[in-house]
Amino acid sequence: MFGKALVRDMINRSAENETDRRVFLKAAGVAGLGTVGAGAATVLGAAPANAAGRGPSDGAIFNFALNLEYLEAQFYSYAAYGKGLDGRLLSGKGDRGGVVGGHQVPFKTGAIAAMAREIAQDEIAHVKFLRKALGGAKVAQPNIDLKKSFTAAATAAGLIKPGQSFDPFADEDSFLLGAFIFEDVGVTAYKGAAPLIDNKAFLGAAAGILAVEAYHAGIIRTRAYDKNLFDAVQAISDARDSLDGKRNIDQGIGTATRKFRSNLVPTNKNALVYSRTPGQVLNIVYLTPKSVKKGGFFPKGVNGALNTSS
Repeated sequence: MFGKALVRDMINRSAENETDRRVFLKAAGVAGLGTVGAGAATVLGAAPANAAGRGPSDGAIFNFALNLEYLEAQFYSYAAYGKGLDGRLLSGKGDRGGVVGGHQVPFKTGAIAAMAREIAQDEIAHVKFLRKALGGAKVAQPNIDLKKSFTAAATAAGLIKPGQSFDPFADEDSFLLGAFIFEDVGVTAYKGAAPLIDNKAFLGAAAGILAVEAYHAGIIRTRAYDKNLFDAVQAISDARDSLDGKRNIDQGIGTATRKFRSNLVPTNKNALVYSRTPGQVLNIVYLTPKSVKKGGFFPKGVNGALNTSS
C-alpha cells in the first residue's frame, strides 16, 4: 500500500497535463482515501512536464516511445505473420491512423523467420506494456507508412534509383535492411531518453526496453553481416547520419576487406552507445533534416507532446 503523498507525487511527475493529473488523482482515489493499492499506483498515468519544469515529463517520453513501438511492432508483425496489430491495441489520445503497406516475408532461412517472429512478439509486448503503463494518457497509433517511406529511404541511401521502389517485405535480405533502419535508432532513442526520466521505476522499465532493443539490433546487424550486406547497410547508416545533425555517430556493420572486419556493436571510443534526442529520432523517421511535424514513416506525424523533429 502507498500513502497519499507518495501516490500524488508519482502522478504529478507522470501526468500529461493538468487535466490528466486531476482525473488520474481522482481515479486513483488520492483525493478521498487514506491509502491506495499498489495496482492503482503502477499505472503511470502518462506523460509530460516534469515536476521541476526541466523538460518533458515521464509520460511524454513514454508516449513518444509508444509511437516508435507501434511502428516497429507493425513492421515485424507484417513481416512475420502477414498481418498488423490487433485493433484493440491502437486506441488512445490523438488521431488513430492505419497502416499502408506490409505483407509477410517469404523467408528462405528458418532461423531468420524464427528471429522475425520472436522480435515481433517482443515489439507487440512493448506496445502492450507501454499502453498499460500510460493508462488513460496513452496515445493512439498514428498513421504509419510501410511502403512509400521505405522507397524514399532506400532512394536517399542510394540503394535504388529515383523511380524505382524498395519493398522490405520482398525477401529476407530486404527485410534485414528494412529492420536495420529501425533498430539502431530505437537503441539510441532510449539511451537519449534515460537522463530525462524522473521516476526510478520508469527509468528501470526504459532500461529494460533499451536492453531488448539492443539485443534486436545486434541480431539484425549480425544477420546482415553473415549475408555480406556491408555496402547496403553502410549506405543506410550514412543516410541516417545525414538526417540527425552534424555529429557522425551512425555506424555500419564492418567491411569485407581485411578478412571481414566486423563492427557489430556500434559504440563511441569508450564502448558506450550513442544517444539521440527525440527531435533527432524524428529527423530519421520523418526522413528529413528539417524541423517538421510529419513525414516519412509517420505521414501525419506522431501523437503526443514530443512530435517535432530538430
